[in-house]
Amino acid sequence: MKAKLAVDGGEPVRRTVLPYGRQSIDDEDISAVIEVLRSDWLTTGPKIGQFEAAFAQQTGAAEAVAVSNGTAALHAAMYAAGVGPGDEVIVTPMTFAASANAAVYLGAKPIFADVEPETLLLDPNKIEEKITARTRAIVAVDYAGQPCDYDAINAVAQKHTLVVIDDACHAVGGSYNGRPIGTLADLNTFSLHPVKHLTTGEGGVITTHDSELARKMRVFRNHGITTDHRQRAEQGGFFYEMVDLGYNYRLTDFQAALGISQLKKLMGWVEKRQAIAHMYDAALAQVDAVAPLTIRSGVSHAYHLYMVQLDLERLTADRAAIFQALRAEGIGVNVHYIPVHLHPYYRQTFGTGPGDCPAAEAAYERLLTLPIFPQMTNSDVEDVVTAVEKVVEAYQK
Repeated sequence: MKAKLAVDGGEPVRRTVLPYGRQSIDDEDISAVIEVLRSDWLTTGPKIGQFEAAFAQQTGAAEAVAVSNGTAALHAAMYAAGVGPGDEVIVTPMTFAASANAAVYLGAKPIFADVEPETLLLDPNKIEEKITARTRAIVAVDYAGQPCDYDAINAVAQKHTLVVIDDACHAVGGSYNGRPIGTLADLNTFSLHPVKHLTTGEGGVITTHDSELARKMRVFRNHGITTDHRQRAEQGGFFYEMVDLGYNYRLTDFQAALGISQLKKLMGWVEKRQAIAHMYDAALAQVDAVAPLTIRSGVSHAYHLYMVQLDLERLTADRAAIFQALRAEGIGVNVHYIPVHLHPYYRQTFGTGPGDCPAAEAAYERLLTLPIFPQMTNSDVEDVVTAVEKVVEAYQK
């Protein structure tokens, strides 16, 4: 006999909702922040450089530039890449809007290339057909935490003299063919939002091997001014020059202190995410009409998100009904993402719409994000699986 769903008045699997993700803050993190709050430098101080050095070492990059959030990281990276009015930037539709928005901030036009149906990563075979004389850069998103096929993407970019930007906001701690995320593209961007692998509250980082690009981004984050307050204080001077139009994208020192503390625990957290994902893989292999995304060989998936696709042909309900039923069971499922080209702004401004990216559009109708974060217990994972089994059984044809 099928169990009565909570959405229909039955007993839920969980009484308290398990979120799809959350931050992890311990006493060491709190102490690191308090130490800075009691210091003379709350912003543009010594912790920024220390955090940048630690992040560069962690990712294997020559340079890391800290900024105020992940969107600022994308904006700064595209600025450093020389993106400007009249240019085109190839982006994936299966991402948060910021990946395309940053191109628009600089007067460029985002051009959406479709994804691989099995991985939902930017399809290298779809990139070249989108390239024109106006194309300046390619933005590849490491969707859910799995790196894109950078050998193929970089080969296309080199052929057409394009800059590659890795939107790695999901993937810190992962790797591709033995090379760490943060070293795979000309510029690599990260988010430090609380739902990501490590957090500074809000924050972002760009990594690169090019010291000149790093210098440009440090000027860009500081209003386009060549020196910051601490540098002028150390020099005993007041003079500064604004050499370009920049933004106030600075990270604070107490945020950087939190980042330094969080970085020490990053790889342990990634391993826990991977362990949870493997538990899901094993359990969901026994559940009809639910399948995780394909994982390419040679990658270390960082699992910011754990995604499944529903086989709607085998269910009597659509994704919206499954979503609501799982929420009622106490499982904080989510959907990542509404394809960017379907948002009203992009339809109205750039004339995008249904049919532009068929693989992304088809996947969107079937996607669900299951909870995954390092503090989850085995019991939490079992609750998620139990709820998925319960809901799928109730709606199975």
